[in-house]
Amino acid sequence: MSAPAEQPPFQNGLQPDPTTNPESQPESQTVLAPEAEPAPAPEPEAQPERAPVPEVQPEPESIPELQPRPEAVVIDAADPTVEEAKETTTPIQSSSEGTARPELKRDDEGNRTFTMRELLNGLKNDQGNETANESSSPYSYSHSEETPHQQQQQQEQNNAAMELINSVTGTDDDGRSRQRVLTFAAKRYASAIERNPDDYDALYNWALVLQESADNVSPDSTSPSKDALLEEACKKYDEATHLCPTLHDAFYNWAIAISDRAKMRGRTKEAEELWKQATKNYEKAVLLNWNSPQALNNWGLALQELSAIVPAREKQSIVKSAISKFRAAIQLQFDFHRAIYNLGTVLYGLAEDTLRTGGSGNPKEVSPNELYSQSAIYIAAAHALKPNYNVYTSALRLVRSMLPLPYLKVGYLTAPPVGKPIAPHSDWKRSQFILNHEGLQQQVSKGDQKQVPLSGSGRSGDTAIKVNIPDIVSVSACGDLTLPPGAGLCIDTIHGPVYLIADSWDFLDGWLDAIRLVYTIYARSKSDVLAGIITG
Repeated sequence: MSAPAEQPPFQNGLQPDPTTNPESQPESQTVLAPEAEPAPAPEPEAQPERAPVPEVQPEPESIPELQPRPEAVVIDAADPTVEEAKETTTPIQSSSEGTARPELKRDDEGNRTFTMRELLNGLKNDQGNETANESSSPYSYSHSEETPHQQQQQQEQNNAAMELINSVTGTDDDGRSRQRVLTFAAKRYASAIERNPDDYDALYNWALVLQESADNVSPDSTSPSKDALLEEACKKYDEATHLCPTLHDAFYNWAIAISDRAKMRGRTKEAEELWKQATKNYEKAVLLNWNSPQALNNWGLALQELSAIVPAREKQSIVKSAISKFRAAIQLQFDFHRAIYNLGTVLYGLAEDTLRTGGSGNPKEVSPNELYSQSAIYIAAAHALKPNYNVYTSALRLVRSMLPLPYLKVGYLTAPPVGKPIAPHSDWKRSQFILNHEGLQQQVSKGDQKQVPLSGSGRSGDTAIKVNIPDIVSVSACGDLTLPPGAGLCIDTIHGPVYLIADSWDFLDGWLDAIRLVYTIYARSKSDVLAGIITG
């Protein structure tokens, strides 16, 4: 039997950190919400993260809002904490205040040659010297010949964009200072494009300036409008990606700009079309740069928003697609608490919908109660990783009773006899397993215990399969002819592999995520927080 272990799931940079202590758990109101603007429950709203700009402090990201089963309650919780530096290496984030919602992170943690922060910091230092370096961008194509009419059109477009930027004043001293730097940057990019219309680097950075300027617009301003600046930014991203179709950062930030425009339009047909455009651009960004959990998370959030607008017959497939994006984000970064929380909220919403429609009646389909329990697992895990987030604290209050306390997860797996991992298929039995902060353990009845040899997993004295969390090396799905047919689960430990079979592939996903999350929480020295959730 072999289990995929080239890249063990727990080798994701997670090392136990004995110096980390659980943080205090602030109080909040009663709802599963994220950090942005409120919306009818249980729909999350995406708050992306863009490319970086001068000294912009990252804002707390928005996360979808959960609604209690009986009635909706909205949390008024703007997250006071700032995300760790590792989660926002280079992007700028839009300011979003008020109630929490799903997050659309504006952080690619990507591989651009230059970041917007670097470019604008350089511009800030050079403001007194307008005759700065005129060398072409490393991304630029060779200058193409243009007719006088095309040059005039380009000049008119540049002038229109500059008029929009010049009309932004900022809402306070910091905003005004920042806007002066953005205006200076815009002039340089406009000049670069006049010299070389094929300079997609300049087009991309100008789009970032427009997008950042939109965040600087006063909420009650009508001229310029935030939407007009975002629309102009989208045009620049479109031009840049036509010139360089592999510019994944442009697709990523373009999707964020489209998402911001969609959120201004509520639950309208126009918003639906914009959310569809945003999901397509996130897809392109992920295809070009697959190793971006932030892009996958934002893609899931955009799908979640879209699912709230489309006709009911289309909703379920879109929700399932959102679930797959959040799962993919978590598989890339096991402690990505925002994606973990978002996955909990989308499962909560799916449980509500399944309960309302009665489901399909398929016994292999996950029941509403199981979906509620899965939702609670992800929200509990997000809270354990970030116990000081008000949104997670409030959400946990709502769903904690849906956990199989005093355990995190209880369910059935088919297992071989203890100590005989290569037993004949007929000897494998379906039995109950429990998972808590300490490990995974098989529940064996007294009658069965008498028949079980006192030697399990190669160690004497065991009467049931037990896997301690610190012993885990990796967890993965597996398929092997030596295993009974079904959804195979391999837990590789320091004592050797443990093989189990889940009831279905959907149930397998739940077991994989739950075990990985418990290990991640252990590796982050937060097991005591998780213990408090399930036993307190």
